[in-house]
Amino acid sequence: MKFFLDNWFLFAAALVSGGLLVWPLLTKGAGGSSKVTPAEAVRLINREKAVLIDVSEPAEYAAGHASGSRSVPLAQIDASSELPKNKALPLVVVCPTGTRAARAVAALKKAGFENAQALAGGLAAWREANLPVEKTA
Repeated sequence: MKFFLDNWFLFAAALVSGGLLVWPLLTKGAGGSSKVTPAEAVRLINREKAVLIDVSEPAEYAAGHASGSRSVPLAQIDASSELPKNKALPLVVVCPTGTRAARAVAALKKAGFENAQALAGGLAAWREANLPVEKTA
């Protein structure tokens, strides 16, 4: 018992470090906005028929977007006809940096799209992975 009392700080440090190691596992499934890497997004698109949704503004979308993505500006996410009718399909949401995509995922999950995920790093990460980008005239 004396050992525990004399070395309480070692036990506290071990407890804190263990908690920090477990924290990512606990928060990943806690309903927070989930994110996927570009490689995971491609896998979802190819294997699970995921739909790529771009929530950029129309001018940003025209300047460059991921090939095959559907344009659904964030302001119109609730009433868009571009969203799939099947709410069970996985959705990968992308924007230029990834910040708007996280907000769009929250709105989509509220609307019943439980498989919506944001692209981590946004269109910039998509480009860094050398994935195809299109421009509209």
